[in-house]
Amino acid sequence: MSPTILVVTLVFLGLPVPIIISVGSSNLIIALAVTSVYAWIWLRFRPSSFVVRDKSLNIIWPLKRREILRDSISNIRLLDRNGLKQEIGWGVRIGAGGLGGAFGWLWTTRHGIVQMYVSRTDRFVWIERTHSRPWLVTPEQPDEFVRMLST
Repeated sequence: MSPTILVVTLVFLGLPVPIIISVGSSNLIIALAVTSVYAWIWLRFRPSSFVVRDKSLNIIWPLKRREILRDSISNIRLLDRNGLKQEIGWGVRIGAGGLGGAFGWLWTTRHGIVQMYVSRTDRFVWIERTHSRPWLVTPEQPDEFVRMLST
């Protein structure tokens, strides 16, 4: 996680405490709802790992998995912040954000909907696919990730 996203995550993780204190035991439903949303984001939206295999890229979340066949990847490259702005134009996040990053869809003026799973504000990996939406991810070791998927 980048320092900016880490600070935002810590702030959001601290928010339920005053909510729970302010509603008290009289409205436990609000406290449970906030906690449930946080758990859902962490377990269903935020990938825990990206695994490069011989024939596929596996994206693993605590409660689901997704496989992208390497044959379907037409291009993969590393982008900095300026390169990302040039690639996507203007964008709007559709999905979860704030707890560990931004996850879900990114609507862009240049590519339409992009699958997005980012936990840093730099060193993005752009994955173009032959017949599907592009993906924008921030694996732990982006240079190695790009090198492994490029060979």
